[in-house]
Amino acid sequence: MVTTLKNKVLQGQLPVKEELLSLCDAPLEELCAAADEIRDYFCSNTFDLCTIINGKSGRCTEDCKYCAQSAFYHTCIEEYPLKSQEEILSLAKYNEARGVLRYSIVTSGRCLNDHEIDQVCDAIRVIKRETRLEVCVSLGLLSKDQYRELKNAGVTRVHNNLETSRKNFPTICTTHTYDDKIAAIKAAMEAGLDVCSGGIMGLGETMEDRIDMVLAIRELGIASIPVNLLNAIPGTPCENSRRITQDEMRRIVAIFRFAVPHASIRLAGGRGLLADRGEKCFKSGANAAISGDMLTTSGISIENDMKILAKLGYKVEVKNG
Repeated sequence: MVTTLKNKVLQGQLPVKEELLSLCDAPLEELCAAADEIRDYFCSNTFDLCTIINGKSGRCTEDCKYCAQSAFYHTCIEEYPLKSQEEILSLAKYNEARGVLRYSIVTSGRCLNDHEIDQVCDAIRVIKRETRLEVCVSLGLLSKDQYRELKNAGVTRVHNNLETSRKNFPTICTTHTYDDKIAAIKAAMEAGLDVCSGGIMGLGETMEDRIDMVLAIRELGIASIPVNLLNAIPGTPCENSRRITQDEMRRIVAIFRFAVPHASIRLAGGRGLLADRGEKCFKSGANAAISGDMLTTSGISIENDMKILAKLGYKVEVKNG
């Protein structure tokens, strides 16, 4: 089954849901090797490495059950308003100096207001003048006009995770809907921006939920897909959730590679919980990552990631689309 489906993908045919479900019980090593072959065929040895900064922290009005920044829960995080232009620029230069080519500004809350959007746009214009970085943003559920402003300032990609399947979404968030997410993603696309969208593994979802999510992302035409491993934060409703194992993560990224052969499958939050920091996943279909610290948790240093990627024969490049 693995070989048959791999050959189908290499011939340009996309697997349907039932075929992807059949991979859930396939021998893991065979599956991962096939996924790596698909990755190499469609994406070669290019690796899309990005960093993120927490541009505004805490006091979020949304009740996402996994999030340390939600005002609904009592967690030990630093809270602060939107960072200054100087801070955002300084962090951009720090990341560029270490070989990162893509830099994302992430903020807490349902969305930024128009004044905050103007501030972010001013910071982005300075970043574009003083660095060569590609700039991405994750600023919540914005309108098409707000996305157009950001594009005019120099943003090339917007991040907005679906998080999980449509069926499972109401169990992890009640203050906004799956359709709110879809509407924001479509607004960004209509404004001429690329979109990065994926989800979190370990929210009580099934493999079918994961496959439904990646197929929804494929249908939207999204080519950058973050795969987060839940980092269970004390004080959130997810604090006692079972941790996804390294082999489970390998199977997930391998199946995703079959589903979206051309995409950047990006190991994101929680990668530091894996014993090998994701190295085996990078040989199982994943070909992108977020480096450095996450929003409220520590990550893996850019220097260590560069060593891993050199060892695996990857070349860090920006991949748009």
